[in-house]
This record gives sequence, C-alpha cells and structure tokens, in this order.
Amino acid sequence: MNDLEQEALEFHAKNPKGKISIKLPKNLVNKHDLSLAYSPGVAEPCRQIHKEFGKIYDYTAKGNFVAVISNGTAVLGLGNLGAAASKPVMEGKAALFKRFADIDSIDIEVDETDPEKFVEIVKSIAVTWGGINLEDIKAPECFIIEDKLKECLNIPVFHDDQHGTAIVTAAGLINALHITKRKIEDVKIVVNGAGAAALACVSLIKKIGAKHSNIIVCDTKGVIYEGRTEGMNAWKEAVAVDTKLRTLEEAAKGADVLIGLSVKGAFSKEMIEGMASQPIIFAMANPDPEITPDEVMKLRPDSIIATGRSDYKNQVNNLMCFPYLFRGALDVMATTINDEMKIAAAYALANLAREEITEEVHATCLDGNCEFGPDYIIPITFDSRLMEEVSVAVAKAAMESGVARNKIEDFKEYRKKLSGRLNPSIKIIDSYFNKLKNNPKTVIFAEGEEDPVIKAAADWQKFGYGEAILVGRESVIQEKMSAFNISGIKIINAALSDSTQKYAKHLYQRHQRSGYIYRDCIRLVNRDRNVFAAEMLMHNEGDALITGITRNYAKTLDEITSVIDLRTGMTLFALSVVSINEKTLFVSDTAINECSTSEMLADIAIQSAAEVKKLGIVPKVALISASNFGSSYSADAQKVADAVRILDLKHVDFEYEGEVSIDVALNPEQFAKYPFCRLTSAANILIMPSLHSADIAVKLLSQFGDARSIGPILCGLTKSVQILPMNASVADILNFAAIAVSE
Repeated sequence: MNDLEQEALEFHAKNPKGKISIKLPKNLVNKHDLSLAYSPGVAEPCRQIHKEFGKIYDYTAKGNFVAVISNGTAVLGLGNLGAAASKPVMEGKAALFKRFADIDSIDIEVDETDPEKFVEIVKSIAVTWGGINLEDIKAPECFIIEDKLKECLNIPVFHDDQHGTAIVTAAGLINALHITKRKIEDVKIVVNGAGAAALACVSLIKKIGAKHSNIIVCDTKGVIYEGRTEGMNAWKEAVAVDTKLRTLEEAAKGADVLIGLSVKGAFSKEMIEGMASQPIIFAMANPDPEITPDEVMKLRPDSIIATGRSDYKNQVNNLMCFPYLFRGALDVMATTINDEMKIAAAYALANLAREEITEEVHATCLDGNCEFGPDYIIPITFDSRLMEEVSVAVAKAAMESGVARNKIEDFKEYRKKLSGRLNPSIKIIDSYFNKLKNNPKTVIFAEGEEDPVIKAAADWQKFGYGEAILVGRESVIQEKMSAFNISGIKIINAALSDSTQKYAKHLYQRHQRSGYIYRDCIRLVNRDRNVFAAEMLMHNEGDALITGITRNYAKTLDEITSVIDLRTGMTLFALSVVSINEKTLFVSDTAINECSTSEMLADIAIQSAAEVKKLGIVPKVALISASNFGSSYSADAQKVADAVRILDLKHVDFEYEGEVSIDVALNPEQFAKYPFCRLTSAANILIMPSLHSADIAVKLLSQFGDARSIGPILCGLTKSVQILPMNASVADILNFAAIAVSE
C-alpha cells in the first residue's frame, strides 16, 4: 500500500466516517417546532401533496435532491466490485454535488445486476428525488437501464459515465476544431473504445455536426464496420460504418481526431505520426492514458492533446459538468435531461474557456498558462463561473425544448442566486488562492522534516503556486521524499548553511542589549528552525513563512518575533474566519492578546476591517460585550465602550457599533430596540473583549452545527508569516501558505 492509499483510508475512516451526512435545515428545539415538523402539523403538507402531486416540490426537499445510484458493476475502472464496494465512490459523488452545486444528494447502492430488476427497484423509489445520477454501471446494461428509467420517470435520469464524459469531450473538440480552423462536418474522427463513455461521445459528437460516415469506432476486435458479426450488439451496430478499414492502425492514418476511452498504450508512435496536420488527440484512459502528452509532443509538436488526468493540461473531467447540469435541470424542474440540454452544456463549457481569464483561473491552472489555445481548450474544474454558465445554459435549453415545468423569468437574478449557493468558507479560501494570479511565490516551510509539510510543499510546486523551500536535514527529507515519490524541492539545513554568520549577525544586533552574546545567536540560528527560517524571510530569500505544526502557538510566535518586527503603529493579533451555512463571520483576536486595552481593541477593529476588505467583503464591525450600550458598568463593558469612542475619534470608513451583545450584533431585528444603532445589517466582524472569549467562541462554533473555520490568521508583522494549528492537514498547510503570500 502506497502513502496516498494509506492516507485515503485514514481520510475515510476519520469520524464522522465516510464523506456525507444529513443536516437539518430547520430548527427542532422545542415542542412547537416538533409539532410543525412532525405530528400533528406534518399532516397538512401530506394532504396537500395527495391532492396535487406537484406540491411535493413546495413542501419537501425533492426539488434539490439527487440520488447517486449504482450496482457496482464498473467501479472506477476497477471492474465489478459489487454494490457494497461501490459505496465510497457513490458517497464521493454525492459530496461533489453538494460541494460544487449545493445539491443535496444521497447514495443508493442496489445489489442487483439484472437490468430489468434494477429498473423496477429504482422506479419504485424514484418519487423521493428530483433527479437520478446513475454511476459505475457496466455496458451494455447501463444503456438498457438509463433508457428504461427515462421512459417511465418524469425526472432527470443521467448516466454520468456516458454523458458527462461526452459533454466535456464535445466541449474540448469544439474548441480544438476552432483553434485549428476546421469544420466538424469535414473532419475524420477515430474513436478507440466501444464502452458506455465512448459510444456516448460518438452520439453527442454527431449531434453537434459530425457526419456518421466520418466517424470510425474501434473495439478490441478492430474497426466496427457494417456487416461485422463478431462481438457486436445493438449499440455497436448503431456506430458501424461502411469501410474497408479493419484495424485501429489503419483507421488512424490521416485522421484529424483520435479519441481514446480504452487502455494504456493503445496509441502507438506510428498512429500519431500518421495522423493529419495539427492532430487532435483525446487520450482519456484512466488512470494512464493511451499515450502521454509528453510522448505526443515529441512526435507531433503541432498537436492538441487532452487526457483525463489532473497533472496534464486539458483535463477532461466530468466534475466541470454534472453538478451544474443537474443544478440547471433541478431549478427549472425538468422532466428529463435531453440532447438540447447536453449540447447547451457542451457549448457553455467551450465558450467559458474562450472568456477572459480570471485571477482565480490563473491561480489554479497547471504551470499558470491559461490563455485560450492548444494548452487550454477546456475550463478548469475550480473555475467558479462554471456554476453560472453551465447551469444557466442548461436551464434555458430545458425551457426552450419544452421539458421545464418551472420557468425562470429573470436570468440576471438567477445568476446572482447561483453565485451565492456555495459554502462561504470555500469562497474565502479561493479568494486567497486567486491572489496568486500568474505571480508564483516562494514559501519557506520551517518544519521541513514533517510528512504533511513535505506533501504540502510538493503540492505547492505541482499546482504552480510557486517554489517551496524545506528547512531541515537533507538526508531525512530526501528519504521521505523518495518514499512519497516526490522530487525537485529545495532543502536547506540550518546547521550547514553558508548564511549562518549573516543571520547570526542580524540576530545579535537585535538582542545584544537583551543579554545575548554572539555565540548565543549562532546557536539559535543553527539549532532553531523557526529562527533560521525567519532570518531567511528577513533577508528576502522567500515571500512567506509557514510553521507551527510541531510547537504550540505561543512558543512559535516568540521565536518568530525574536527576528521579525511588528508593523509600525499596529497591534499584533489573530483573525479567525467561521462560515456557517451562508453566513461568514470574522472573529478577533483569537490567539495573541489575552487582555487587550481599549486602544488595542480599536486598532484590532481597524486592522480586521482592512483584512476583510482585501477579500472584497464590506466590513461591518461589532465590538462585543455582555452589555448593550451601557446596560452594565463592569470593567470589561467599559473597556469595549471606550474602544468605540476611540474609533469615533479616528473617523474610520466602515460601519461599527458597540458595546453590544452577540445576539444584537448578529440579529438585525434586534436593532429596533436601539434605533440609534449604526449597523445597517448584521455584523460580519466580531471584536471580542479578550482572547479567551474569542478563542472559545470560534472553537465552540467549530465543534457544533455546520460551521467551518479558517485560521487563526496572524496579522500585524512586517513580513508574511502564518502559524499552523498543530493538527494541520496537507490541505490546511496549503491554505495557510496561500493566506501568507496574499499579504
């Protein structure tokens, strides 16, 4: 078992186990709530639905609920693992629906391989959902199952392995033809593979203009031609052509387009060399393509190539399609997903790739090259515009083709609604990564011998964010990198560095009047990686420093500030971000100052507002107390009230109010009690009266409900440093690195 496999097992086993859970969207905290949600109140929506079936969309979750259903006969290229073994994949698909399109989803594993019985089972329970995503069902049974379910159900039924791949492939082909100035009706297309995805690609390519006679499909027996009897079925008969060609090698000669949904190594050097000028090659075998892009470019540098892998450019990934296809279909209550909707999705993807490249896209593109052209014919999966562009196109196509039961009157308003659906914490993190643009940064990782730090540093470089530097013993790090199959990361050993004298001199100048002798400074630089890494940063040998995974926050901060100064006139503090459903709160100070003075609270409020503005969010600050506007004469309440008076004198350019209690700060309906309140809506920045109250609030919220937290984010140093939580994951480390370089 390799390291990634072990990490994946640990990820899935961590409590709560699996990848999905059910949350309650409404409060059930007292008897009255229960009487509405269940007996006796629930009887009324039951009666209404009984009278009129369509009311089920008004009174239940059906309209935003998709089932991911499989029998496990074709799991992720692993074969027939059975229903139970398919559950991790189906849970993952359900999680992707929620993460990328805010669609509630549940996985259903059906232990039945007979297609007729499978259809009857799904048909009998389909009333629960607004749509069905079929997944990992082998061909040809998947064709039978999808067709029969579409015939008998009036909700979208979509086999993503077929049509998701086809839609993204069609989008890439549209753009590749555009770049090479070809017309789809004129090109010769060869498809290797005759499974569900391949045949769906052929079908959709025909629907966007390719001629049947110009498409040659091959399977393991060779070309599928008219009159062939060996290994044929009704679906292969539909793609058979009148040709004398009999092998893939023969078919590929002179082909404009070569599409592979087959096996590793299926495309030979001779095939690629024999293709037409500016060949278009989609090598999508998983996990290893029919031929790698590197091999293709050596043979045909004039080619355009796409694969199914994330470590190559032009990744054909269903993820940029299926969540948004269902989002649009659900929002218009479509009765099916028809060809018009699939074609609309393909063109929406193709058009998005031609749009102006946003900072967000630049930040996540492999190697930072995102200019529309041979290396960028398909959008990236983390382009947040996908939600709007694909969902809107699909919804419009459903309405225009007559399968929409709900009409969207204002698409401008619909776009706004779509853009606000995703979890705010994801948007916050994305905004930090967006700031990287096409401007990679060098990050110093002080604890370079730790496993998650090494993996995060590798990802930092792999994803094109910039250069990583690991501080530690080279022998230890190299051994671990070799085990992880990682290479190419710069390693610096503090004990052996040529910069020791330079760093020690700087440290001595800072601390010679604090009892330090030069020898102490040499020892600190040689032995303390935080001190050494901070000196590197001070000498501009990196753009940001990440540390903290092996030491507590306070100890780490002491070591960092022994080298790096505070910004002039600023208070050092920590800002945490908490996202709960669609609400985002920024809480200060969660890590540094145990008992802030009024002056410090005012400064922290100003700096917090500035940090939030950087994210494109309008700051609304509440200085929190147990008191409301002088209702208590406690020392703490007075301290907060004095901080507000200091802000009054500074004439700041953001909304603020205090001293107020949490319930007043977050509930605008409470403002009526205080008509003089200066907040025009709920506060999004909470300045807590002490570190203890701030830390407790954030950690309490993070443990309960649907909250997600980011931070604490260190603010106020002259150099960009972030201190990690000691339990930080690889993803956490990457996030903190992005936050650090954004400073």
